[in-house]
Amino acid sequence: MSLNSAVTAAYPSLLRLRRSSYIGAVPAPVTRSLLTFDAQGSSSQPFVQEVAQAVDSLYLEFRKVDNLVAHNAARVLKAFQNARVGSHHFGGSTGYGHDEGGGREALDNIFAEVVGAESAIVRSQFFSGTHAISCALFAFLRPGDELLAVAGAPYDTLEQVIGIRSSPGIGSLQDFGVTYREVPLSDDGGLNWDSLATAVMPQTRCAFIQRSCGYSWRKSLSIPEIQKAIGMIKMQNPSCMVLVDNCYGEFVEAYEPPMVGADLIAGSLIKNPGGTIAPCGGYVAGKKTWVNAAAAHLSAPGLGVDCGSTPGDVMRLLFQGLFLAPQMVGEAIKGGLLTAEVLASRGYKVQPLPRLPRHDTVQAVQLGSSERLIAFCEAVQRSCPIGSFIKPTAGSTAGYASEVIFADGTFIDGSTSELSCDGPLREPFTVFCQGGTHWTQWAFVLGEVLQVIQQNSGSEEAYFKET
Repeated sequence: MSLNSAVTAAYPSLLRLRRSSYIGAVPAPVTRSLLTFDAQGSSSQPFVQEVAQAVDSLYLEFRKVDNLVAHNAARVLKAFQNARVGSHHFGGSTGYGHDEGGGREALDNIFAEVVGAESAIVRSQFFSGTHAISCALFAFLRPGDELLAVAGAPYDTLEQVIGIRSSPGIGSLQDFGVTYREVPLSDDGGLNWDSLATAVMPQTRCAFIQRSCGYSWRKSLSIPEIQKAIGMIKMQNPSCMVLVDNCYGEFVEAYEPPMVGADLIAGSLIKNPGGTIAPCGGYVAGKKTWVNAAAAHLSAPGLGVDCGSTPGDVMRLLFQGLFLAPQMVGEAIKGGLLTAEVLASRGYKVQPLPRLPRHDTVQAVQLGSSERLIAFCEAVQRSCPIGSFIKPTAGSTAGYASEVIFADGTFIDGSTSELSCDGPLREPFTVFCQGGTHWTQWAFVLGEVLQVIQQNSGSEEAYFKET
């Protein structure tokens, strides 16, 4: 059954968004225009000229994003209504969490309905997306099994979970006798379909699909591509389970991976589904058997999903953040479209290209040197509401193979659903931009970035001659 027919049967109101072709923006001199005011005293032009022109040129793309937001917001609202959410669900709990007022179960049910899964566990006790993915991997895999990464190398923080980077004796999958292989990406940065067609073996217990680009210069995966990959995997070995790392992908399209056959998905609540206000947490969703198995690795075998306390103020924010998530994801998508439009017009390599359909909230820009990467992150930090006075510096961070620089003046520590960017200090010195509670935040950032570019125009010209 095709993606459209399979999903539309369950969700008949799904909107089909038209794709648009790339049209480059015409660069203009970087000059801050003097503000003028209308009769009501409102500023008529808050952005630098080049950014303002790019905004005007993206009107149709922004409208398509608004349509996507409306569709996903309607699906979330329906799930809240079906769960009959009331204020009593925000009461929270203490201790073992046995006396909570039904909020935990209601939130799990809402999330499962929204992503098209049988079951879900949404908990503040997940430290991060990596933690949730790790629980899902350990749910599937046993000694002698094989893990197959379908989309090239996994994100840096999963390397020690798997055991492919120095981690002896800490309880990695490799320590428990699980073997690992990966299917390299094709030359164009997409899935290598020819290799995948013969990659799954009888001992391959779990195929791992990373939806977003991570710290790789590659295309993020669309839902139709994920559906095609799942079909190829199951055709070779029906017993092979498919886990999708869904980080940065939630609500970017009209469908989610469980709707097209994924056995489990996992991600973080301080990314897309937390709506910029969830203070912590993560989720695993999919087939009920495997969600329960993942829950056993979050807690302990026998405890599963029916325990764990969450304070009431946190529980309310988890509900509210999920409700706001489609809107906030839409703003992040618009920020990515604008960033690609402006910087591609300046000659920088961007991924995805301007005006192409988005499959996650990450916009990557190759800057070509550590100096430019650091300067970009400094410009983002200066534009943040929190810590705008702080100068970000690169350093070692738990789980990462290289030194990384982060710009994240966010209300929630480490939140990448808020305005933020980061990048490893290694070739080709790529900055990965994500988040933003409104696209205008990125418009202001780009004004700062263009000023930096103008001040260093000599080095910029040399970079373009090299590339």
